[in-house]
Amino acid sequence: MDRATAEPRVDTLPGERAREWVDYHHQLSAPSTYVYEFVWDAGGEAVGPFCTDVDGNVLLDFTSHVAAAPLGYNNPTIREKLRAFDPVDPEKIAGQDFYVSGGGPPDDPDFPGPTQLMDRLVAVADRYDMDRVFLSNSGAEAVENAIKICYAAGGHRAFTFDGAFHGRTLGALSLNRSKAVHRSGFPEIPGVVSVSYPSTDEAYETRWLTDGPGGNVVADALHPDRGVIDPDEVAYLILEPIQGEGGYRVAHPEFARDLEALREAYDLRIIADEIQSGVGRTGEFWAVDHLDLTPDVIASGKGLRVGATISRSDVFPTDRGRLSSTWGAGDLLAAMAGVLTIDVIHEENLLATVRERGRQLRARLEDAVDDGDAPGVVDVRGRGLMLGVEFDTKARRDDVLEGAFNRGLLTLGCGYKTLRLLPPLDVTERELRLGVEVLLEAIEAVGDAA
Repeated sequence: MDRATAEPRVDTLPGERAREWVDYHHQLSAPSTYVYEFVWDAGGEAVGPFCTDVDGNVLLDFTSHVAAAPLGYNNPTIREKLRAFDPVDPEKIAGQDFYVSGGGPPDDPDFPGPTQLMDRLVAVADRYDMDRVFLSNSGAEAVENAIKICYAAGGHRAFTFDGAFHGRTLGALSLNRSKAVHRSGFPEIPGVVSVSYPSTDEAYETRWLTDGPGGNVVADALHPDRGVIDPDEVAYLILEPIQGEGGYRVAHPEFARDLEALREAYDLRIIADEIQSGVGRTGEFWAVDHLDLTPDVIASGKGLRVGATISRSDVFPTDRGRLSSTWGAGDLLAAMAGVLTIDVIHEENLLATVRERGRQLRARLEDAVDDGDAPGVVDVRGRGLMLGVEFDTKARRDDVLEGAFNRGLLTLGCGYKTLRLLPPLDVTERELRLGVEVLLEAIEAVGDAA
C-alpha cells in the first residue's frame, strides 16, 4: 500500500468474512464495548492511517485505536528497528523481580527496554522535576498506582470532576463521573468528592466560581474557617487536562490556575491523567503542558504501549514491595515500542506537525460549519490532533458515525453527542483532506435525511 496515493475504498461493511469473525468472536466474548462490526486484517496492507479489513475494504482510521497507536499502522522507523531485534522467549518477564538488559551499556543498549523507557519518560517530565517511574500494564493500572502513592503520602479524601473517566479497575472506577453504567452496583473508594469541570467561560463563571469564602467550589470546601473538608485529609485531586470519554472538553485556563493556587496553598497533590491526551497528542508532549498547572503525578498509557506512573522521589513510597507488578517492567517488546514512539516524536519533530495539522483540521471543520456545510454541528473543540465535533443530538452523532464508517472513515463517539477525531501524529495534509471530505459527506447525508 502506497501511503501517498491510498484512499478509503469500501465495498460492503461489514462484509461476509467480517460477519463470520464477529459472530464467532461473540460466541466466546463477554459483553463489552464494540463500536463497529469492523475486523482489522492484521496481516493485510496498512500504513499510516490506512488499514484493511478481512473483506479487503480499505479504511481511513481517525481513531488511532483510541490514541493507543499514535503513529498509526506500520510506522517505517518502528518497523525497521523491531525487525532488527530477534525476538526472544519469554518476551514478558517478571520485570519487577528481575532486570533485563538489551546488551551493551544501559545508556546505549543494543535494543531499548523498560529501563530506557523510564529514562525517556523522566526526560519528558523533567519540567515538573519528576525523576521516578513505575511501569505497569495499562492506563488504568497507571491511575491505580498514581492514587496509591498519593494515599501512601497521607490523606484519605480525594477530588474528581464531573465527566471524568479514569479507567475500569475498581480504584480508577471510583473516580469516574462520565456514565452511570460504568460504576453502577460496584463498590467504591470512600471519600471521593466530585465537582464541576469548567471548560467554557460560562461553566467557569457559573459552575466553578462562587461568592463563598474561597471563591470557587474546591476552595470553599477547603477553607480553613468555613470549609467542610480538612485540607490535610485530601490525598489528591485528579483530572484529565482534556476529558476523553467525557466529551473532549478542554480544561478552562483560569480553572487550571485556580487549581495551581490551591496546590500551593494546601500542598495539594495533583494527578494529571494523560492516558489519552499524552504522548504528543495535543501538540505538547503532555496536555497539561498547555496549562499553568504543575502536576505531582502523571499517569500515562495507550501510546506508550504500557502503563506508566511518573512522579518525584518524595512522592513515591520508599518501602520495598509497597508497589509491585509481575509484568510491570517486563514486557520487552511493548517497552521497546514505547521508547521508539517517543524517539520518533522527537526525531521527526512531530509535536510541531501535530500543532499545524490540528490547526488545519479544526479550521476546515469550523469553516464547514460557518458555510452551512455541516448541519447539526454545534461545536468543534480540542487541542492538536485530539478534536471533538459535537452535534445537536445524540441520534445525529450516531448516524454520522455510522455514515462515515460506511464511507470508509473510522471515528468514535464520546460524551453524550460528540464525535472524536484522533488521526495519527504524522498525518499528512492530504489525509486530513480525505478524512474531512468523508466526514462532511456523512454529515450532509444525515442532514438531508433528518
